[in-house]
Amino acid sequence: MRVATIGESSGHLALRDPDIRVMLRVRDDAPGAFEELVEKYQHRLVAVLHHILGDAADAEDLAQEVFLRIYRARKKYRARAKFSTWLFTIANNLALNALRTRQRKPVVPLPVSDSGPLGPRPAEQLAFDHREQPTRRLAQQELAEVVRRAVENLNERQRIAVVLNKFEEMNYADIARVMRLSTKAVKSLLSRARSNLRVALQPYIFMDGEAPMQPPDK
Repeated sequence: MRVATIGESSGHLALRDPDIRVMLRVRDDAPGAFEELVEKYQHRLVAVLHHILGDAADAEDLAQEVFLRIYRARKKYRARAKFSTWLFTIANNLALNALRTRQRKPVVPLPVSDSGPLGPRPAEQLAFDHREQPTRRLAQQELAEVVRRAVENLNERQRIAVVLNKFEEMNYADIARVMRLSTKAVKSLLSRARSNLRVALQPYIFMDGEAPMQPPDK
């Protein structure tokens, strides 16, 4: 491992981040090093991309593209940040491109049977469940679906910031590096995202077994 050849600051990073040391072995074509990185990050990467893209197959395909780009860039690799930050920066750029490409394509409406486990208009169905059984909490699967849809309805930058913060437990500074924003901008993004999620989830999440207040009958 040739840490000394990439500069003192990179050497210090490599001492703190074992994944950088593995990536340096990948750069040097050490047997098994690349497979080690893939094994460690594949499931995490697919999960994050699934939350951003909303499609499991697309997430799998994009994760493979991320690893392919890392492998192709191995000879030029220089440690300037944590390895995970570099990896998710690549993933973020590819995910944004995929989302923008998707927006330019015509939308094909899904049949009712394919519109998710709650069927069409899940919010209305969940509200109906509350009226029928006001003290019953949402089933875990239904709640997970509501949260997923709420995250998907955030704009793309808010969604990526939330996913990195909650699923990868990245701090503001690391998210800022991944998204190429200032730390202040990330704080603002997450604050707006939390407000939007709070509004979206308020009808479905309540405490102490109490149902959300229903409007009076007309």
